[in-house]
Amino acid sequence: MTAFKLWAIAPPEIKVLYVTIFMMNMGFYALIPYLTLYLTGSLLWSMALTGIMLGVRQFSQQGLTFVGGLLADRRGCKQTMVLGLAVRSIGFLGFAVSVQPWHFFASAIIAGLGGALFEPSLQAAFARLAPLAYRKQLFSLKNMIVNIGIIASTLMGSLLLSVDFQYLSIFAGLVFLFLAIYVYVKLPALDVEIARSHFRKDIGSILKDMPFVCYTIILIGYFYLYMQLFLTIPRHAVSVTGDSSSVAYVYGTVSGSVICFQLMVTRFFERFSNRFVLIGLGAVLMGTALMLFGLSDGLFMLCAASVLFALGTMISAPLMLDVVQMFASPRLIASYYGFNGYSMALGGALSTSLGGWFYDLGQAKGLPLLPWSLCLVVSLFVMISMCFFKERKASQPA
Repeated sequence: MTAFKLWAIAPPEIKVLYVTIFMMNMGFYALIPYLTLYLTGSLLWSMALTGIMLGVRQFSQQGLTFVGGLLADRRGCKQTMVLGLAVRSIGFLGFAVSVQPWHFFASAIIAGLGGALFEPSLQAAFARLAPLAYRKQLFSLKNMIVNIGIIASTLMGSLLLSVDFQYLSIFAGLVFLFLAIYVYVKLPALDVEIARSHFRKDIGSILKDMPFVCYTIILIGYFYLYMQLFLTIPRHAVSVTGDSSSVAYVYGTVSGSVICFQLMVTRFFERFSNRFVLIGLGAVLMGTALMLFGLSDGLFMLCAASVLFALGTMISAPLMLDVVQMFASPRLIASYYGFNGYSMALGGALSTSLGGWFYDLGQAKGLPLLPWSLCLVVSLFVMISMCFFKERKASQPA
């Protein structure tokens, strides 16, 4: 089934979410990668300090997605999503007027809080609205749309950064402000069971689901690998080529590969029944690609590594979110997605802080492959751990 056919058969509510996902990623990726270059280049921040700031943003989002999910299960996904998009807009607009480090940290925290509200709401809404008959394909199309947004973001980011970083921040902030209004107008209120039980009871039931908790912990390693895209990879690409436009080539190659091959990869791997093993396989390919990044000596090698990295995400990304519903009860699906966000919170924080520190350490000690070797080890850990999980039937709505 082609992307156009999937779009045609997708319910109208899913199409609203697709538009939202596209614009969210365009606004986000137009700003965050170039924020790294702005801080380390124009403002002369160290990689370590930049990594800490990005880690704070990541943790303020993913560290609170559990709360955002619990709120969405009680107040509704649409309302929580609209609030989160508006808060993210304020945070991104704040970068445009930031001067001192604490200004950037404050804006990063506000932007992260917005994400903590809309991310579990969006994932839960998508999981509830996607028809079971072709939900895997719709999740794959969702991953394609994410990367189409990234492609658009590289064009907008490069254009606006060439003028002034403040314009880039304003653009990203206005994108999220528009989305808050768009979702409020276009997305109908979801007809789902609203959780009425006490917060502590729901938290306790999720924490007692040990297979799900272990799954979330293992995904910390996956996101340690994935979040290298936002700090070490851009810095290394510029170091290798001496040209900041190489970052756009790397992102363009990753995103273009996903756009062209995602549905093909999904169809090929449908013959394999254990999704957990496939998630581990994708992680190993990402770890191998990151080692190739470290060995790269020019733009061609960087782009080749980007294709392999993209293949890993094409295998893992659609499945990682799909299997969450296998663990979750229908009443708490947003809460499960929110708790699962801790994997990105910790993985992202470790990636941007420790990843930046290991990168600086490797450069200082004459061990340039140090951060990339660590990524390969992490990927093997994820693969081995995922092999212990077994498939089971997903919980169905009543």
